[in-house]
This record gives sequence, structure tokens and C-alpha cells, in this order.
Amino acid sequence: MLCAGKDSSSVMEWTQCPREKTQSHQLLETQHSYETEWDMVNAVSFRKKASTNGEGSLNHSHERSRLAFSVSISDLRSITVKDEGWTFLILQLKESNTSLPPLHFHQGGSREFLDSLRRFALLTECPDDETCLLVSTPNKALSQSFENLLDDNNFGLVHKLRRDPYVTTLGGFSKVTNYIFDALRGAEEQHQRPPEEVADLLGEVIPGLEINQQEEPGFEVITRTDLGARPRVIRGEPLSVDDWTKHQDPEGRMINVAQLKQAIFKGGLYHVLRKEAWKFLLGYFPWNSTLEDRKSVQRSKTDEYFRMKLQWKSVSEEQEKRNSRLRDYRSLIEKDVNRTDRTNRFYEGIDNPGLALLHDILMTYCMYDFDLGYVQGMSDLLSPILFVMENEVDAFWCFVSFMDQMHQNFEEQMQGMKTQLIQLSTLLRLLDPAFWNYLESQDSGFLYFCFRWLLIRFKRELSFQDVLRLWEVMWTGLPCQNFHLLVCCAILDSEKQKIMEENYGFNEILKHINELSMKLDIEEILQKAEGICLQIRSCKDLPHSIGTILGFDTEHRGSHQTESGSTSAPRPTPQPEVCSNGHLRENRPQNSCKVAFIS
Repeated sequence: MLCAGKDSSSVMEWTQCPREKTQSHQLLETQHSYETEWDMVNAVSFRKKASTNGEGSLNHSHERSRLAFSVSISDLRSITVKDEGWTFLILQLKESNTSLPPLHFHQGGSREFLDSLRRFALLTECPDDETCLLVSTPNKALSQSFENLLDDNNFGLVHKLRRDPYVTTLGGFSKVTNYIFDALRGAEEQHQRPPEEVADLLGEVIPGLEINQQEEPGFEVITRTDLGARPRVIRGEPLSVDDWTKHQDPEGRMINVAQLKQAIFKGGLYHVLRKEAWKFLLGYFPWNSTLEDRKSVQRSKTDEYFRMKLQWKSVSEEQEKRNSRLRDYRSLIEKDVNRTDRTNRFYEGIDNPGLALLHDILMTYCMYDFDLGYVQGMSDLLSPILFVMENEVDAFWCFVSFMDQMHQNFEEQMQGMKTQLIQLSTLLRLLDPAFWNYLESQDSGFLYFCFRWLLIRFKRELSFQDVLRLWEVMWTGLPCQNFHLLVCCAILDSEKQKIMEENYGFNEILKHINELSMKLDIEEILQKAEGICLQIRSCKDLPHSIGTILGFDTEHRGSHQTESGSTSAPRPTPQPEVCSNGHLRENRPQNSCKVAFIS
């Protein structure tokens, strides 16, 4: 960012300016050579470069010395810009009111440095000194949508990612958050980034989320599609205890599972049933297991859980000092646990036993899947499960099952997030090409504003009770594969009129979606999402890519759900790729024609 290139880790040399110059032709200067890393969000890091000449002498030209430091933007008080034939910068810190050595960029770059800094902090001229720029960071309270989910304490992200690469997903969140903050700044702060620049960078800075925009030769085939009218859908009442009992045989096996799942999908569950039913929906208990089978499973899983828990419990302080990953996992978990659903009675107050269970389960999961460990956002997925189960072991194994579904969302390469965003864009383009084209014209075609919806399944968008209802409905696997993507489409369908009529640009779309949190009607959303599914299913000439996303191709190949509730796995198919213009393209013969979706 400090050089001409787009790479966020550009290399540049800079020199500490001498305070005094001799009148001799042999100028005595002290030079420092560094590699500079621009974090894009929180810090600029200066690392020492290996000296090419070894330790030099002052008798000739330069003395090579080594120095390395990093500066967090939140720690900056001001930057003084001096121009004495060459421009150099003096960074002053808040604490102790100390100044760092003056910085001079050999081949220019002071202005570019300040321009880059303005993207992440507000620089205002000091009333008493026009050469001094006061530094203030964005107000975190502006973004309710990302509050408490992200690590935005303005630590040096570069150093943090070096220590623990498994928090890379978190890094992406922090970067997205800063853009949200930027978009939400008040009118008095006229330093917002150009929307097209923000849109481009959003795709670049989320680790692993870069979407391939290289267009290959050939043509795309997108079938001309008439979806027809959207069917009207009626939701049902929650499943009662009597209805649940009717689906059990004398030995405790669940019968008529397909009918039972349909009832849960249409109305959800009364809360008293969730503790038992969620274990089946999440796969902790097999649908065809007897009561004795389930007791055996619980005994076995209890032993396994406490063996894993003992592993981290028995690590001594000395051992942990030499295990940086475990130490970082613990630190991140402790921080997140203290801010997860604290307004919920199950987690409120100091020294709450619910918080202790939340902590212990997440630490044990690190032992269960040490490669993934803990990534921020996972506490949001566990919290409702623990609230329902009220049991440490049962909550852990249900969480494991949920994480099996969500695992790719939190992996370093974020393949799950990338795939879902592409699939969602494909669906929206079919359902409403006019709206999709509008978003595309506003540099929003990649739908990054849906990032958090997908990552933690709407946990921060709905009230706690509505989250319980939505999750149990989605866990039925009905009415199609990837139903959560249709939930996204339903929300966007409700908001498209306001977005288009108000002519919202990139920043306004981000702000509007952000402000939907806790204002959504879950029953209305589910009703509309199911209607969208039925509308697409009834289409005779459905594009192959849509059928693949929703699993309709699998149904046509003869896949069916058995009474035990199992489903045959869909055959893997290539995902559509994104062209340079943001359109999704299927792999088709080059001599095929090209037509557009119509509604």
C-alpha cells in the first residue's frame, strides 16, 4: 500500500533523518533499513532488513544499525509533517507522550502513507500547529452488527497472525469491520473511501476469500427462465410433546421420521422438547436408536469428553508457556466467553456457571480438533446449544455435530464462505435479475454484506429465541439443500424495494443491512424462503447450477430420505466461476449461445 503495487505487504526502505548535518562534503548519517508491512487495518510494522555491507564505519558514508518496532493506530496521538527540503514524519504516541524517530521515505511515500492511514483513522489538523495532524480512530459503537463478535482491539494484526495462523478468519472479520466503521461515519467526517475502492479491497483483504475474477475463453449458457408465480405458504404450530411421543415406538425408536421432520420444519418445537429433539436433529443420537442405545452412547461420549477435557486441564503453566497455540486459544476463548450473550439470563452476571461451561467446552473442542482450534464466532454457535442442553457433555457433542456442518466457514482458506457467497449470488441472479444488476452496479454483486449471516447462521441478526427456531428448522434438512441461502434471499427480497428506491450506494447498502439486526420477523422470513424454494422447484427448465446448489439434481438421480433420516450424499460437481465482471459462468462448450436470466 506504500508503494505502487497493490500487495498489502509491500517493501520500502526509509531513513531516520539526521538532526544535524555537517558542513563537510563527507556527510555523516545514521541509516536504518527496514521492511515495511502495511496491515491494512490496525498497524504498520517495520522489520529490520539484513545489512548487505555488514557493520559499516562512520568514516566513510553510512553506519548500518538495526531497529524494529510496530505502531498500533489506536496508540497514535498525532503525526507531525516536517518539510525541510525533504519530507519526514514524526509519530507521537498517546502513552508517555513520546515521539518515535522521524521517518523519511527514500523515494517518496509520505503522502501515500498518510493517504493510507486516512482509510483507517481520522486525521484532523491541530488548531495550534498546521503541521500537526491529530489521529482519532473510528468509534466502535457505530457498528452494532459486528459488536462483540470481532477482535477489534487494534492490536497489530500482522504479528497476531504470525503467532497463530488459525485466527486468520478473525483477521478477515476485523478488516470487514473497519470498512463498516468507515461507511458508518457521520457526515461531519468527510474521509469515506470511494465505494468502488472499498468494494475491490473487500475482496482482497479477507484472507482466503478472494473470488476468482479471471475470465476464461468461451461462452456461458444461462437458460432463459420463467419462474412463474411464487406459491403462498402457511406455517404451522410448534410440535408438541404429545406429537413427539406419538413418533416413538415402545423401545424408544423414532418412527415416521420424514413426517416428524416435516412437522418440525413447518412449525419448530416447543422449548420443552428441544433438549431431546436437538440431539436427533444434530446427529448426536441416531433416529433409529433405542432408549438403551442412547444411554450407551451417552456413557461412551461422557468418558471420551472428560478424557479430552483432562488433556488441557492437566497442562501446567510451564508447559503452556512453551505451547503458544494453546495459550493463544485460551486467551481468545476467555475474551470471547466474557462477551457472549451476557444479556441472556443463562450467561448474565459475574462468575456465572454458564460462562464456565462455555469456556470449558470451547477449550475441549480445541483438543478435539486442534488443527482448527478456536476461531472467533464459534462461541456464538455454541451458546444457544448449551442454553438448550443445560448439560456440558450433551452440549459439546451437539456442538461438534454443528461444527461438522460449519467447519469450512472457519478454516484459514474460508472455502465454505467463498462457495456460499458465489452460490447466493447465483440464486439471487435467477430470482431477481433486476435487483442483482442493481447491486452489481453499486459494486455489491459479491454480496459481502451477507458475510456474517452465513458465517454464524444469522446468530447476530435475530433475537435469541428466534435463533433457536431458525436453527431447528434448518437442521431438518428441509425443504432442500442449502435452505439457509434461501433465507438470505428472503431477507434481501424484503429489503430490495427500499434499497433500490432510495438509490442506495455501496456504503448505504452496508449500513442498511447492518441496521436490520434484531428487526427481522423469523416467521415471515421462513414463510417467504419456503415459497421461494417451491417456486424454483416448480420451474421446468431450471439451470443446472441452481439444481446443484439446492440439491434438486440429487433428488432427480433417485436420492431419497429413509425412515432413519439418512440422505444419500450428492455427487460433487464443479462450482460456477466468477468472471471479471462479477457474473457467474458455468463450464460449457465454447460454441454455446449466451442468454440472460429473466423472471
